[in-house]
Amino acid sequence: MAIRSEIIAILASGTSYNRFLRPYVIGGTLLALLLWLGNRYLIPKANEIKSRFQTTYIDKNDPSKNRQYNLCDRCFYRRIDTNTYIGIRGYDTASKSANSFFLERIKGDKVIYNLRASSIRWDTATKKWKLFTVIERTVDSMREVVKQHTDTTINISLKPEELIKDDYLKDKLNTPDLVAFIRREEMRGTEGLSTLKVERYRRTATPAAVLLLTMIGAVIASRRSRGGSGIHLALGITIAALFIISDRFSTVFATKSNFPPLLAAWLPNIVFAAVAYWMYRKTPK
Repeated sequence: MAIRSEIIAILASGTSYNRFLRPYVIGGTLLALLLWLGNRYLIPKANEIKSRFQTTYIDKNDPSKNRQYNLCDRCFYRRIDTNTYIGIRGYDTASKSANSFFLERIKGDKVIYNLRASSIRWDTATKKWKLFTVIERTVDSMREVVKQHTDTTINISLKPEELIKDDYLKDKLNTPDLVAFIRREEMRGTEGLSTLKVERYRRTATPAAVLLLTMIGAVIASRRSRGGSGIHLALGITIAALFIISDRFSTVFATKSNFPPLLAAWLPNIVFAAVAYWMYRKTPK
């Protein structure tokens, strides 16, 4: 349209430049909404199928992902609520059992309850953990009460799948589940959640980038150039490449340093929104 001077004719007829851009805004918004829904619900389901195939047929032949774990690699220390801590040693993912287990409850700076078991196993019938050779200690300011059990059942907010390292977890969870997982791990005091947070915010930032780049493309293409459409293509590819590079850089800074994940996900959009506005203001109307 620009090469054939059709845009000049449209604007000369009295049509405003904003009216000319309206179809692109509508089309970009529809595409952004479609991608937003896909990022939140549909793509994670597809990623779950992909990750299952990857784990079953590809990762098992990868020495870096299929190494033999020693005992320390299968130890876990978690905070499961605001004042309760647990420790598991020698956890076996196949049998869903471990060699030893302890649980402590803290009040202020003092331990008020301690539980230790020689072994622990997940009971699939009751969906609870079963402990064997258990010693319980309840401590108050005056005395310590000790109880012993051959076996007992404990109900804690910890599932066997949470003890398995999943390299594809952030891609498999839909957005509501991802938000709930991040909130739960923050409550437990888990570190290294920046990657998950960046993924959460990017699922919204990427659809916004679709609309933003659509507007930049429409503004660039609406200007007639003596060099023909080649200049438009080169400029469009350059802007897209710069956007991807800035997105990758901000992600690395967020996951490897203290850069805020929310800002990392939205920083390319903020920068290129300013670029889009500048180009819009400079375009002849």
